[in-house]
Order: sequence, then C-alpha cells, then structure tokens
Amino acid sequence: MPQGVSEESGSAQSEAGSHAAQSGGEDGHGHSKASLWTLTLGSIGVVYGDIGTSPLYALRESLAHTAGMGTTEQNVLGIVSLLIWALFLIVTIKYVLFLTRADNRGEGGTLALMALAQSALAKRSLVVLFLGIIGASLFTGDAIITPAISVLSAVEGLKYVTPKFEAYVLPITFVILISLFMVQSHGTGRVAGFFGPIMLIWFTTLAVLGISHIGDDPRILLAFNPEHALRFLFSHGMLSFVVMGSVFLAVTGAEALYADMGHFGRRPIQIAWTLLVLPALVLNYLGQGALILDRPDALENPFFLLAPDWALLPLVILATVATVVASQATITGAFSLARQAIQLGLLPRLEIQHTSDKQEGQIFIPRVNQFLLVGVLLLVAMFKSSSNLASAYGIAVTASMVVDSLLAFVVVWRVWKWPLWGAFSVMGLFLVIELAFFSANLLKLFDGGWVPVLIGVTVVLVMWTWMRGSGFLASKTHRDSIPMRDLIRMLEKSKPTRVSGTAIFLTSDPQVAPSALMHNLKHNKVLHERVFIVNVRTEETPRVSPNKRCEVEQLSDDFTRITLHFGFMESPRVPAALVSLRKAGLKFDIMTTSFFLGRRTIKASPNSGMPIWQDKLFIAMSRQSANATDFFSIPSDRVVELGAQVTV
Repeated sequence: MPQGVSEESGSAQSEAGSHAAQSGGEDGHGHSKASLWTLTLGSIGVVYGDIGTSPLYALRESLAHTAGMGTTEQNVLGIVSLLIWALFLIVTIKYVLFLTRADNRGEGGTLALMALAQSALAKRSLVVLFLGIIGASLFTGDAIITPAISVLSAVEGLKYVTPKFEAYVLPITFVILISLFMVQSHGTGRVAGFFGPIMLIWFTTLAVLGISHIGDDPRILLAFNPEHALRFLFSHGMLSFVVMGSVFLAVTGAEALYADMGHFGRRPIQIAWTLLVLPALVLNYLGQGALILDRPDALENPFFLLAPDWALLPLVILATVATVVASQATITGAFSLARQAIQLGLLPRLEIQHTSDKQEGQIFIPRVNQFLLVGVLLLVAMFKSSSNLASAYGIAVTASMVVDSLLAFVVVWRVWKWPLWGAFSVMGLFLVIELAFFSANLLKLFDGGWVPVLIGVTVVLVMWTWMRGSGFLASKTHRDSIPMRDLIRMLEKSKPTRVSGTAIFLTSDPQVAPSALMHNLKHNKVLHERVFIVNVRTEETPRVSPNKRCEVEQLSDDFTRITLHFGFMESPRVPAALVSLRKAGLKFDIMTTSFFLGRRTIKASPNSGMPIWQDKLFIAMSRQSANATDFFSIPSDRVVELGAQVTV
C-alpha cells in the first residue's frame, strides 16, 4: 500500500509536467529541447521553493550557537563548509543522482517508494507499510512548519528597512498566510505559471548577492575544503552537535525534488539543480560568510544585510514572494499526499475538488486546507519569530529522510538486485549522516521540536485507527454477508420481479452480495434485468494504463462483476471508466443506469477488537467521510442510497 507524495507539490505542475507524469516520468530524453527547458523552468519554481528559501535563516541560526565564542574565522569557515558539504552529500549525491533513479513508474516520494518496496517483497511487509505511514505523517508536520517559518523569516526583513515595521511583522505574516490558504480553492494552475520565472529571479538574486560580497573576505573560499567542516565538528564537542541541527536547515526541502519527480522528470530536476540552484545557494552562503568575516555585527541577519540600502525593500518583497511560492508547493504537496492516503485506505474519503479539467494533479481538499491553516497560524502565534520556529524545524525532515533511506535499501537490494553488502554499504553511509543530523535535531525537542513530533504521532494514530477499524469492519461485513454465487443460485430458484435497465452496485468486497443489493431485494422486491457488481481497486502503482483499467467477469446471464483498477495518484472516476466498457462490447446505456450505494451508520461495539477510545475515533472519522457519489464522480441524479446500521 504505497503512497508518494509528493510527497511534495503535486498540484503545481505545468501542463508539460503533467505530461511527464503520465508518460512515466521520462528523464527528458523523450521530450523536445523546448519541452525539456520548460520542464526545467517549472521544476525551479515548484521543486526547489523550500530549499531555495533556506539562506534566509540557515547560516544565521547555525552561527547563533557560537555567538558566545566570538565570530572567529574557524567557526565561520567550519559552518559554511558544513552547509556546502551537506548540500553536496545529501541533496546532490543522495537525492539528485541516486534516489531519482528509484522511481515507481516515474513517480517519487516516500509512499511511491514504499509501494515499490512492497511490490518487490514476496508478501506485504508491515514494517515497510509502517515506514511509509511514518514518512507520510512526518511530511504533514513539515507542511505546517514550512509556510510558517518561510513567510515569517521573509517578512522579518522589514525590520531592517526601518525599525518602525517591527510591530507589523506578525500581523502582515498572518494576512499573507490567511490569503494564501483562502485562494487554494481557486486552483494553482494560473499561479504555477509564474512560479518558475519568480524563482529564477530569486536564485539569480541569491547568486548576485553572494558574488558581490565574496570579495569582502576571499578567505571564505577555503570553505570548499571539507577539512574545515571536520575540524569544526571534532574540536567543539557537544556544541558541534547542536550546530548540526541548524546546519540541516540548509537541506530542508531536499525530499521535495524526489517527491515531485513524476511531474517534471528526472533530467529537468537534475539540470535545474546542477546549473542554477546549487551554484546560487553555495554562492549565497559564501557571500554571507565573507560578510560576517568582514563585519561580525552582520551576524544579526547576514542575508538581508547582503543587500545595499536601496535594494533592501525590493529584496524583502522578493523574499516574501519566494516564500509564498515555497509554501504553495508544500500545501499542494499535502493535498496530493492526502489523496494518495485516501486511495490507499489510510484515511477516510474526504471531499476532493478538481480545480482543472486538463490536469489531473490539480486538486483542492477543503478539510486538509483548514487543518493546515489552523496549524500554521497557531505556530506563528506560539513562536512569534523565525529563530524560535527554527527549533521546531528539522526533526520531521531528518526522520523523513531516514525513512527514505530505509525504504531505498529494500529497493536497491530487491528491485535493483544489488548484493546485500553493496546495498548496505551505500544506504548505510547515507543513514549514518542522516541519523547524525536526526540526533542533533532531537536536542531541539523541548525547544519546539515537539511540534512536528506531536503532529506526526497524531497523524500516525489517525491512519492506524482508520486502517484497523476498516479491517475489522470489512471482516465483519464479509462474515455476515452472502457470497455472490450463492445469491445468484437462490435468485434462480426464487425469481424476483425484474425491471428493465441496468443497476450498478458499488462494493468494497466483490465476493459477497453488496448490502445495497440485499436491501433493494428486501424492501423493493425487484431486480434490474442487468446487474453490475462494481469494485474499485487501488493498485500499488501511480497510474494504471487505460487498457488495464477494467476487468470483467460474467457471473451469470444477468450478473456481471466488474473490477476497476486505478493508480494511487489517480482519481477514481467510475462513470468514465464504465463508458470505456461499452466500447469493449458490454451493452448498457450509461445515461439510464442507476447506481445503488450503501450508506452505513457505524456504532461502537464492546467486543470490536479495539479499545473504546479507538472505536470512537474511527466512528468520528467515518462521519467526516465524503459521500461516495462525489468521491467516485457519479451524477447525483442517478444515485439511490440505501442505509444500514453496523457495529464495529
């Protein structure tokens, strides 16, 4: 039971990016040169928004821990070297060069990786499933913290334009964030068209600002030598461990480039990182470091102090726009992640609104949007500054990267057929680095790091409860139901009144008679001349090709069992899938067909197998579930709902 996620900006892809996803995430070789550069520009806007805004706070927070020791050359060179080599080892080597090759039919992300690992094992692994759930849950915490810290850190730049703006930093942040979440229901397609050019300007600005200050103290170029990073780590004892927690801020968002691979393809993402994003980030960190070596008082906020006075206000505005882009990518990624979780049975059905009739990935989930907005506003109100919020950042991302490495180990070993020692050596190296960062971030647990942990634990609890409750409910329903073939034999002996037309009964268990069918026979005492038992199945692949969408089994002259296969990145549009069956020779008129759905009212049971609190949580979640009519895109004027009360 996979899920990808994208993990991370699923709805913001360009039309070309959508094509890349549907074509299996080609790495650029299947596209024209114009298309390749369009995809590359799109990836700059969507994939690198989060990591691209890290210079706002990463070096500042890392050096803040050494303030009591004075701003020495050794400290500045050591920390800048740590930042550069973290970008190289984690982002470039692990994600850009390595993990982008571990795709699930073109899709990336934790849940897509989980699905790939599950499919490689002889039987479903609960450990792999649980790792996927943890990864998805941790991303939820990241999706709440990223908009808060990104927008707040940008708006704080107003204090350097004039101190009079300091009192307005929080109100302006609240207005921007509320506005950002309010426009989500209108779709991100139009906005996404501006993401690439805006972030292209942003990364160019980062590079120019950095280059303009490297000359302040050329000694900063020595930071390319990893010896300075190692010397800092081994000469500062526990302090170096604390600093590593802040250094990791430079690579938050690295997992997004893997999660969004399906929208743009491997090669555009690699080109964007190599030619623009990495050089811009490195140059900016070098420029900040040189500025601090030359003017130690610049440690207060080295990023904004890179700009001359006349450019400070435009830089604050550009930074704010860039952080909104980064936030937008995370929010839409959360929508994509939630849809995948719903498809995989990890969450109840939630209302999913499609904001584009051309691009499948552009969706809006009102409940998720409300949850994120409340969480983001609470974080800003609680922490009040980006420096305080930095303490809450890192744990979720580092743990998510550890999960990716563990899942990738299974893929490298079982899918790529590497020898066990080879897979262990490569992934073990990444794990050692990431576990070191994770341990360093754990030191911030009581200073704010508890926030993503609490969010992650809550989401894990919710997903586990839904999976467990759904399993108990499915087992009970199956046990108390009549097998379809037995029902057909009974109806052949005792024939009910038949009416013309076609009736479609949706069911989650195609082997037994749907409850709606039994209630229709019991109360209406009629049966249509053609009966289709339709089961929608989510596969462990992102998308299912049209020629494998439908599976038809004739149970009798008038009963047909149909299984519709959808990928976990697809929306299950049942009527559209059924129309294709008419072309394949199945005779029925979709316009005069009735859809029969069962609506269950769930009651707690003392012997359900779950504790009473979990029963109540499962029932509360089931009440939030969207109706099947909307979820499966069935016209409401052709639906008949028949209710039933069941205990779990």
